Amino acid sequence: MARAGKLVAGAVVGGMALSLALLAAADPPVPRAPASPRISGVHARPELAETLRRCRTVTIADAECEAAWEAKRRHFFGQERQER
Repeated sequence: MARAGKLVAGAVVGGMALSLALLAAADPPVPRAPASPRISGVHARPELAETLRRCRTVTIADAECEAAWEAKRRHFFGQERQER
């Protein structure tokens, strides 16, 4: 391939790359929904929510906190409906 042919091929490839970059910049991708839903304490019982909020900062073993976390775990996995 002669020098002129290489320049033309380079210009064509560069033009295509520039046009693709402009298209990508002009039409940004749509944000996707998160892979997993966010878990909130909306459905937690108020007294349990207050206990869990307090237990987040506890650094020593606390029987009340352990019982609250176990109740929250059972509620989350739907086990409390099966036991009743």
